[in-house]
Amino acid sequence: MHLIQLLLPLYDNDGVRQPDELFRRVRSELTERFGGLTAYSRAPALGAWQDDAGHTGHDDIVVYEVMVEEIDRAWWNSYREQLEHAFRQRELVVRAQDITLL
Repeated sequence: MHLIQLLLPLYDNDGVRQPDELFRRVRSELTERFGGLTAYSRAPALGAWQDDAGHTGHDDIVVYEVMVEEIDRAWWNSYREQLEHAFRQRELVVRAQDITLL
C-alpha cells in the first residue's frame, strides 16, 4: 500500500490566493478516482526552501492524501503537470511513501 501526498499552495507565485473552487475540484477528482481522500486544510502548513541564490522562499500549503495499492507513475506525472499549470507553480510536490495498514 502507498500513501500519495500532494502539497498544494494556498497562494500562487505572485501572492494571489488560489480560488477555493480549485481545491474543491482537486478533492472531487481524487475522491472520484481513488474512492477517498484525506485533506489537511484547517491550519496551513509552512513549506520553506532556498533558491540557488540563497534566498529563502515559503508557501502556506494544504496537504491532500490518497492511498493506492499500485502507483501509476505516468498518471501521477501527468496529473502533477496539470496541477502545476492550474496552481500557477513552477513545481508542485507530489510524493509517495510505502505504508502498512495495522
